[in-house]
Amino acid sequence: MGVPLVDLLDRVLATGVVISGDLLLAVADVPLVRISLHALLASVSDRVPAPWPDSGPL
Repeated sequence: MGVPLVDLLDRVLATGVVISGDLLLAVADVPLVRISLHALLASVSDRVPAPWPDSGPL
């Protein structure tokens, strides 16, 4: 018996999840480009105030 996708997404957003990975582009065993990817997924609550004094960082 599986978990419905909506329930799984609700649980993930309630607790938060970090996704990270590395991408390496190499030619003939010579690394040319390395990209590190990091993402944080979490829900936003109206009860928690924003850390910025105005509407946002930009």
